[in-house]
Amino acid sequence: MTDIDPIEIFLSGTPGLESVLRDEARAAGFIDPQVVPGGVTLAGGWPDVWRANLVLRGAGRVLARVARFRAMHPAQLDKRARKVEWAALLRRDVPYRVEASCRKSRIYHAGAAKERVENAIAAALGQKPAEKAALVVRVRIEDDLCDISLDTSGEALHKRGHKQAVGKAPMRETLAALFLRSCGFNGTEPVLDPMCGSGTFVIEAAEMALGLAPGRARSFGFENLASFDADAWAAMKAAMSTPEPSELRFHGSDRDAGAIANATANAERAGVSGVTRFAHRPIADITPPEGPPGLVIVNPPYGARIGNRNLLFALYGTFGTVLKDRFKGWRVGIVTSDKGLARATGLHFRQVSAPIPHGGLKIQLFQANL
Repeated sequence: MTDIDPIEIFLSGTPGLESVLRDEARAAGFIDPQVVPGGVTLAGGWPDVWRANLVLRGAGRVLARVARFRAMHPAQLDKRARKVEWAALLRRDVPYRVEASCRKSRIYHAGAAKERVENAIAAALGQKPAEKAALVVRVRIEDDLCDISLDTSGEALHKRGHKQAVGKAPMRETLAALFLRSCGFNGTEPVLDPMCGSGTFVIEAAEMALGLAPGRARSFGFENLASFDADAWAAMKAAMSTPEPSELRFHGSDRDAGAIANATANAERAGVSGVTRFAHRPIADITPPEGPPGLVIVNPPYGARIGNRNLLFALYGTFGTVLKDRFKGWRVGIVTSDKGLARATGLHFRQVSAPIPHGGLKIQLFQANL
């Protein structure tokens, strides 16, 4: 692979929401993103890899595929892995490790596959792998087809760098961003989360409205690759550093005073405290903020991990009544794993998503117009 060769870039996404991630990538100017199981693929150069990590809100990781070939047995894997231009990809002074998986292939032992690729890299770099290295080379063999990719993200992309204070069962920022986009939010309307917890929906919505890059406050794995150009990266970040003005406000409330303190602190760290408001308030007391109608989005307790399910019917019922009585003209998105609880709101849902994996549960997004 040379500097001018296009790289196949894989954006890992939440299963069931791949098309939403594709739409985000397309809106961000990436060329011809395609949905595949578990994510989105597109082609580009190393600057596209950097930009995907920096600006995409819904991607969990960005992988750069550096080799693809058939491998029927370990010796063949060894030979073809040694043809990869490892010295042009990895730096000798940066520790790396290899992770491997095998599925429906004649090479069925992941440990053996990992060892062969490790040996190939070590021979090229004169550097053996390190067990706890942050830089990861991922080897995936399925149906005898071997893909070798570099994990260019490092830490998972939902770790934006500012949400230090979290409560129970927090929603990942990447999933929150995909749900906001699924509800049609594009940064031009107010958002209210009346069970805001640590403020994830509110902060993501505020960042989207201000045009803030989600990766602006963190580092990435690609900064330790041989292809990295620090000056070009600094210029890319600088071009995106000026926030867009917004007259909108993004609101969160919660009956837990500790959650409000956490959300307020997280918004401050994220640099969006000027456009966010958090209030200690039970569901029965919420009212529409001043201004035009917008989106109410909420991730309430499901009764699976937090709360007693039988006691939650009253909460959902109160929520539905308040929305119907006070929020005419607004839209609502409710994330829950329990259809019975969703129905307890008494709302007429115009759209219900397919089940989406989240923390060992299957959740769905229920949308309604008020």
